[in-house]
Amino acid sequence: MYAQSLSKQLDKFGIHYGWVMAFLAFLTTVFSSASFTMPHVLILPITGEFDWQISDVTTPISLMFLTLAAMAPFGSALMLRFGISQVVATTSLLIGLGLVCTTQIFLKWHLFVTIGIFLGLAAGMIGLGLTATVATRWFTARRGLVVGILTAGFAAGQLTFVPLATWLAANYDWRLAVLPALIGSGVCGISFLLLGKDWPSQLGLPPFGETDVKPPPPPTKENPIYISFSFLKEAIKVPVFWMLNVTFFICGLSSTGIVGQHFIPFCSDNNIGTVVAAGYLALMGVFNFLGTVGSGWLSDRFNNYNLLAIYYGLRGLSLIWLPYSNFDVFSLTLWAIFFGLDFIATVPPTVRLAGKFFGPVKSPVLFGWVFASHQVGSAVAAFAAGETRDSVLTYLPAFVAAGISCFIAVLLVIAFRRYRPVVA
Repeated sequence: MYAQSLSKQLDKFGIHYGWVMAFLAFLTTVFSSASFTMPHVLILPITGEFDWQISDVTTPISLMFLTLAAMAPFGSALMLRFGISQVVATTSLLIGLGLVCTTQIFLKWHLFVTIGIFLGLAAGMIGLGLTATVATRWFTARRGLVVGILTAGFAAGQLTFVPLATWLAANYDWRLAVLPALIGSGVCGISFLLLGKDWPSQLGLPPFGETDVKPPPPPTKENPIYISFSFLKEAIKVPVFWMLNVTFFICGLSSTGIVGQHFIPFCSDNNIGTVVAAGYLALMGVFNFLGTVGSGWLSDRFNNYNLLAIYYGLRGLSLIWLPYSNFDVFSLTLWAIFFGLDFIATVPPTVRLAGKFFGPVKSPVLFGWVFASHQVGSAVAAFAAGETRDSVLTYLPAFVAAGISCFIAVLLVIAFRRYRPVVA
């Protein structure tokens, strides 16, 4: 009822309701991704309070990424089966359980449940599947731009809430650091229940950029697991699907896995305070927003393969350069700007390629499998970098290895450039 009334009001001003859905998805992505980033803000406070090692916290974080990876292929299928609003509301509930229970931990294994399971399930259900679903269902024109904006929200939540959470942890108590993300996620869940719709035709609208109202696919009663695996069975015959999975594995390994989880401890090893390090992440967040939105604009206009090759190449150079920098204000500011522009710029062209090859119904589900590969890469980096740091007392090998992996992604993208979409 609320959505129908709002749509009629917006129509008077020539505003398509797809932009409301994009706005809701953006806010949900910001606060949910902020929630999934809380564990890395808490690494140093928790290890300091309980006298644990860094790997005691980063290993549950790795489990979170693995749980996310196991759930991600079914998130979009759940949206197809039960509706976007119901999935977002369930995700908000799981985030609440995960964050609240994390504040009550006192044994190491508690983190495997609160962070590894609760937050992992929530992250897998929503992930970038919400971005892919809203963009492909509600937009034909400006789809790449919308993906860029929503993806920027994913990174903005990860990076821009870090300084506030870090400040709360440093000046008050680390248990208070979870409050902004916790409250925001709850508000987003309620907003989606009140205003969210699954398809434009439910409001009598065509997708943005089209003139014909397209009926939604018939409601399916099939199990989401069956839906996801049946789509996967078709996709594995398409070579580009494998390229997208491998390169997105490298994307996760070289972004959220190593920088998202280990940048603050890495700076601490080089005598940079946690609040100052969080400030550099916030700077990354600002430039990531610009870079990812710009990437979405570019992906609507230029060859997506070429864009991916450029993004991975530049990221590899920046990761290898960081450990050899002076870690002074100029070096870290320059790196934060450069890496921020590239942080998740790979997502819009990857989503665009998936949409072109597999269409608006199947591509969000199949992108869930691609996103699962991303999170496996994140888990590998989160775990391996933590173990490496505890073993050799330096992050140098981990950052260099992540940079080299990006160059492998460049070679893969170049090798697959000859493949063209079969779905317009």
